Amino acid sequence: MSGGGDFQEMAASVPPSLKAITLTHVRYRRGDPLGLFLAWVSLVPVFISLGGFVSHFLFRRELQGICFAAGLLVSQVLNELIKHSVAQSRPAYCELLEACDSHGWPSSHSQYVFFFATYLSLLSLRRSRARRVIAAVPWPLAFLTMLSRVYLGYHTVAQVFAGAVVGLVFGAIWYWIVNTMLVDYFPMIEESAIGRWLYIKDTSHIPDVLKFEYDNARAARKKVATD
Repeated sequence: MSGGGDFQEMAASVPPSLKAITLTHVRYRRGDPLGLFLAWVSLVPVFISLGGFVSHFLFRRELQGICFAAGLLVSQVLNELIKHSVAQSRPAYCELLEACDSHGWPSSHSQYVFFFATYLSLLSLRRSRARRVIAAVPWPLAFLTMLSRVYLGYHTVAQVFAGAVVGLVFGAIWYWIVNTMLVDYFPMIEESAIGRWLYIKDTSHIPDVLKFEYDNARAARKKVATD
């Protein structure tokens, strides 16, 4: 009985094995302002997912945006499959970051932001050539995110470049799939029972959605004022 009690005491004294959520678990060197800045930059995928796509679905519910978000999810699943197949370790510094329990090639952060930048750029340029500024906005963030993962010690240069290439190529492929194949089903989804129930809509046929909504909002207000 005493032996069993000793074993239980030893088991209780051993700290449990903990695993961090790598998407949000970011560390940097204390007193390093650049590291602090890049640590926040590396959280760009979280801001895009929660601040961008969740709010988009709540307030916009456009099929193009839903397909965009679905593509990012598929891209992340692809990233995990590649990581487990290649099984390349992270840099040795990962022990200090408590990130050695996951593989490093390709970088999921790089793949995410380069998929996002590619799809958003193609979508913006398709609707209007005047939107070159919008198309250019995500690229500095994409390269800064890639830099942050190397600077903070989570990935090697090869791993972040691999993620960038996979994200860029798959982003272009997914854009082609959505806008040459899936777009034919948008009217059917829009008119379906669940589409009408959730107010899901398709505005991909409207050249300038911002102007269209602005004009219709003004017209509706004028109509209310005259009624």
